[in-house]
Amino acid sequence: MRALVKTQAGPGFELREVPSPDIRDDDVLIRVRRAGVCGTDVHIYTWDAWAQGRCRPPFTVGHEFAGDVVAVGANVTHVRPGDRVTAEGHIVDERSLLSRTGNAHVDLQTRIIGVDRDGCFADCIAMPAANIWPLDAELSYEVGGIMDPMGNAFHTALTADIPGSVVLVTGCGPIGLFAVGICRAAGAARVIAVDVNPRRLALATRMGAHVATTPDEARDAVMGWTAGLGADVVLEMSGVPAAIHQAFALARPAGRVQMLGIPTRPVDVDFASEVIFKGLTIYGVVGRRMYDTWHQMTRFLRSGAFDPTPVITHRFPLEQYDEAMRAITSGDAGKVVFEIND
Repeated sequence: MRALVKTQAGPGFELREVPSPDIRDDDVLIRVRRAGVCGTDVHIYTWDAWAQGRCRPPFTVGHEFAGDVVAVGANVTHVRPGDRVTAEGHIVDERSLLSRTGNAHVDLQTRIIGVDRDGCFADCIAMPAANIWPLDAELSYEVGGIMDPMGNAFHTALTADIPGSVVLVTGCGPIGLFAVGICRAAGAARVIAVDVNPRRLALATRMGAHVATTPDEARDAVMGWTAGLGADVVLEMSGVPAAIHQAFALARPAGRVQMLGIPTRPVDVDFASEVIFKGLTIYGVVGRRMYDTWHQMTRFLRSGAFDPTPVITHRFPLEQYDEAMRAITSGDAGKVVFEIND
């Protein structure tokens, strides 16, 4: 089969012919139809400091996908060949303390497809059957192929109290854009989206932001609506140090800051004035809660109240992986998707 492989330490990928994966008794083999391209894939492609410290080539890249089940292991009874599916890409030990206390999403031994083991930028992928999530008949493979990052946005938004709240979203990359739509669907009184990129601000408006503005104008937008009090909830999706400080500054006293964006370097925070004396609650977001986030996401999609498709701006065949990476790094793209096995 074809697979997009990180062959060695250094920039770039290679599209290669590789053996189709074998499956064990508890596994499922899936023919990939759509695969979302993520910032993590760009880190691996450029071979930055994070990738150098985390990844061990060779391996097949990619961790967001949807497709068709083509074979199941001897012990698998809840999934059948022909099923349309997506999957949770974080593979954990279901017997661990964290898994058994409802915190599998932060399990210390998590292995991620496309990072720690072969991923989904390929004709087929083998997955543990326990990680499979059924794809509703009315949902496209394209939507199924981006449920992984959508789930991050659902986790970020819906672990806060959104209905009736003034919500500030700092950073309108794909996950931030999904979060804008989720907060609007969840009944936020006001959604204020902030970014420096005009195209992403336009996408934020399409996703339902009441206001889409720049960091320089964010204070006026928040304080003007809240009589100077500040946002009830801030979703910090960028990881940019200035945005992190702005998130703390524009959250109201006793407000909540949800942090998904990952800084590229340590950030100095004056905890006394920025956090403690304001009584802020800070929540760090890792992946999706397994599997309550998936249930929430599926119900929102079934309801029709939330439509993620405006975020998808670019589609490429797998052979055009260089162009896909350039689209993301240009800053001109929303969500990028590979079309595979069409």
